[in-house]
Amino acid sequence: DVRLRFGYVVKCTAMKDGVVHATYYPDSRSGTPGADKYKVKGNIHWVSARHAHAAEVRLYDRLFKVPEPGAERDFLEDLNPASMTTVRAQLEPSLAPAKPEERFQFERHGYFVRDRDGAFNRTVTLRDSWKK
Repeated sequence: DVRLRFGYVVKCTAMKDGVVHATYYPDSRSGTPGADKYKVKGNIHWVSARHAHAAEVRLYDRLFKVPEPGAERDFLEDLNPASMTTVRAQLEPSLAPAKPEERFQFERHGYFVRDRDGAFNRTVTLRDSWKK
């Protein structure tokens, strides 16, 4: 069982052709009396496939693989080849009319800005320390 964010607790009963079939517990809606009686494995942040806004999202990460590029070799060898990843995402429909340069926080993912091409570019991640 999992809870849909701001929604009900659901249980997956089947999956066919990429479509999830589930049952829900009518008395489990978030914020209602008794909703917390359900033990769930997690909360899912979800977007309705029917209403989602399809968009390109660019995930920028650190430009360099080490804290001090060039300290031990040519700094070009320290470039992070995964410093930008582009993905197709399904976003909240309220983001569709966003204008260029508008900024948003995508929960658990960081801060993003809409560009002139309609893509959302991550400007800040939520983690802020070097992996050891």
